[in-house]
Amino acid sequence: MPFGGPGKPSTCRPVTLKAVPLPEIKFGTDGWRGVMADDFTYASVRRVAQGMAEYMRSRSKDPLAVVGYDCRFASEEFARTAADVFGANGVRSLIFDRPSPTQVASWTVIDRKATGAAVITASHNPWLFNGVKYKPETGSSADSSVIGELEKRINALGEIERPDREKVSEFVSVYDPRAAYYEQIGRMVELPRLRDAGLRVVHECMHGSGYGYVAELLGGGRTTVTQLHSDRNPFFGGLNPEPIPPNIDEAIAVMKGGGHDLCILTDGDADRVGIIDETGRFINQLQVFALLVLHLFDVLGMRGPIVKTVNMTAMVEQLAKQFNTEVYEVQVGFKYVAPKMMETNAVIGGEESGGFGVRGHIPERDGILIGMLFADMIVRRGKPLSEILRDLEQRVGPHAYARHDIHLQRETYDRDRKRITEQLANHQPKEIAGVKVARIRSDDGFKFYLEDGSWVLFRTSGTEALVRIYSEAPDAAAVEARLKAIEEIVGLKREAPVHA
Repeated sequence: MPFGGPGKPSTCRPVTLKAVPLPEIKFGTDGWRGVMADDFTYASVRRVAQGMAEYMRSRSKDPLAVVGYDCRFASEEFARTAADVFGANGVRSLIFDRPSPTQVASWTVIDRKATGAAVITASHNPWLFNGVKYKPETGSSADSSVIGELEKRINALGEIERPDREKVSEFVSVYDPRAAYYEQIGRMVELPRLRDAGLRVVHECMHGSGYGYVAELLGGGRTTVTQLHSDRNPFFGGLNPEPIPPNIDEAIAVMKGGGHDLCILTDGDADRVGIIDETGRFINQLQVFALLVLHLFDVLGMRGPIVKTVNMTAMVEQLAKQFNTEVYEVQVGFKYVAPKMMETNAVIGGEESGGFGVRGHIPERDGILIGMLFADMIVRRGKPLSEILRDLEQRVGPHAYARHDIHLQRETYDRDRKRITEQLANHQPKEIAGVKVARIRSDDGFKFYLEDGSWVLFRTSGTEALVRIYSEAPDAAAVEARLKAIEEIVGLKREAPVHA
């Protein structure tokens, strides 16, 4: 029967759809991400994988790819899709047998002498996102030149057909990376000492791909590991898998309940880390970095430069003076930290979001290794972590820190960002909160170094409608005054502070 009803002609007419241009793939500070079922689809993953396959073929006559994935919805299926595209291009791949931390893929690149790695993950972002990270043959974050080449190749592509999985299966091997990774961690820390130390460790897995790793590394002796949120939950329990308050309230409560020495927090793909001491105090990422520097230099006797991002703590400069070493400050993102670490043979590199890399391992963030180093710190010093933090404060003085995230309207963001940036560029303050500005850095936002040693940084995001203002000063009131001063200069209203 026609849709118009009995005896009536249909009024429906075929609709001609306009060809929709393929979305531009743009990598952020570490990989590309998108909203699932919107811009992150099987079709977009095939395009990204095709560009990566072409890039790897340009780097090797017989390329080998590592393919990893996290615990997000269907991540293993997206990973297999990438491996199929690699196979269709004659690129062999090792696809992990379970969700695993991103840095495990990085280490596997080194261990198996692979050409690169693709990891399906959106890291610490909300549940509705997924993404792809690329790791080159160095195992590090892809630097700007690699990212530029990938984007150029990917965005020149049209739709990529779905490969016949059966036909490309000879190029795909399932691989368990844990034994080789655990062996490498054992070269970085004395695991037998930690296993026999009788530590009581909590690992807040945040429903992420780090589940099982801390427990397996520290298991088999007197040390115990209690895992929180180690089950797979693509909604992450309604919280973002980012190891900062307020996402970690349950872990803080567990630690405040007593009976534990250390809580290691890892994000959605376990490359970033957070730490809670035995009293239930969250140790912010700036303090974590300073504690790591102190441990590596003062206890383990390592020497060499330190690399930090522009939004990282000034405490490391004070420690660097004590150990007579250099500090290199780079733009935000481990894609800037890693090359500088390799160039200078740095002992450690760190970023404000909780990513830290250590010499002798991979030039990449590793939340699992950092957790092991904090366990090592407690055992070697023979002190609770709260006392070790007090020792640090005695060496560098008091430091407070906060970050304000300000979300703007997507529709007007480009215009607003231009206006705000021009405002700061053309009307640079001579003082902030009554303290004179000593110098200004403007290659990654605007960082104002004040004469009292404090600083405040204003940055806009290139991928989100987001402005961030950071500050570090001797106390919380001074931090608040500096943040408020910048907000008033650019005419923005704050949201809740982060990392306070």
